[in-house]
Amino acid sequence: MIRRALDALYAASAGLAALCLFGIFVVMMAQVGLRFVNMQFPGADDISAYLCVATTFFALALTFRRGELIRVGLLIERLSPGPRRAFEIGALAFAATGCAYAFYWTLDDVLFSLEIEDVAQGALAVPLWIPKMAMPAGAAILLIAVLDELVTVLRGGRPHYVIAAEERAARGDFSAEV
Repeated sequence: MIRRALDALYAASAGLAALCLFGIFVVMMAQVGLRFVNMQFPGADDISAYLCVATTFFALALTFRRGELIRVGLLIERLSPGPRRAFEIGALAFAATGCAYAFYWTLDDVLFSLEIEDVAQGALAVPLWIPKMAMPAGAAILLIAVLDELVTVLRGGRPHYVIAAEERAARGDFSAEV
């Protein structure tokens, strides 16, 4: 039950990333279309920038889980199972610390923007805490994904990102390994 909930969380986050990416497409196409009739789309650049950040942060967890984030495995792949597991645990603990740090400070930034009523200076006067919320939300979901993998490895299992990379390699797909 927990596994399904976590997988649904990662999929929902990736779905939000896809919607944000589609939103960028819609904004850009609207901007192009409006240029044909000599009109402008006020705030298109700002909206695209907000959506770009949201796309990145919401895609992190599923990308990590699928083993598609950049990972340097030159050393760890050459180790025997015991030391490899210890290095994997250390790397995941370090990654969890980094994710928690990113979550804390991005959330702090959102709360500060809310507190001082920070508003975008561009064509659209958007309260900045709204688009900034994607950063701590995405960082929190990535933190959950990293902790999920850490628990898997601590229980003696193999990380899903390793399994996914091996499955891709078995199919002859080395695109994520480049």
